Amino acid sequence: MILLCYDGSDDAKAAIDEASKLFSGQQATVLTVWQPFAEVLASTTLGWGIAPGVLDIEQTDEASRAAAHRLAMEGAELARQAGFDAQPRESTQLDTIANAILDVADDLDAAAIVMGSRGLTGIKSLLLGSVSHAVLQRADRTVIVVPSPAVASSRKRRHDRSPGSR
Repeated sequence: MILLCYDGSDDAKAAIDEASKLFSGQQATVLTVWQPFAEVLASTTLGWGIAPGVLDIEQTDEASRAAAHRLAMEGAELARQAGFDAQPRESTQLDTIANAILDVADDLDAAAIVMGSRGLTGIKSLLLGSVSHAVLQRADRTVIVVPSPAVASSRKRRHDRSPGSR
């Protein structure tokens, strides 16, 4: 079982494509992580200024869960097109996205976790996204981090121009 992390970003799509070169035909779970609105509010100062009754938190969470499910379904379809026997799965983020990924990997006893180097969350770093970095630092199994298509292209151009690269 391969765990494919998917947030709809170009990096996540590239990770599925690259993983298919290594693991085509294998079973895979495509995971999308979503965060309950109460957790979003608790992690920001904005949350303390919202009056009770202004938002329907249950309705907001259901919309977030449904959006995560649609993304997981989209990712699973891309994975199937790439040659995986893929199933979608969404999971809530109650702590960090990295911990949610690692918890699902444990639940599935995944042989490997595959993810893009940067996604749609947080400020994009120059080298490696904070989620992929955290997963790499804490994982007890193989983790494959696929570089962003833009970063990989830039690195290839730089390598092709460097002395001794030919």
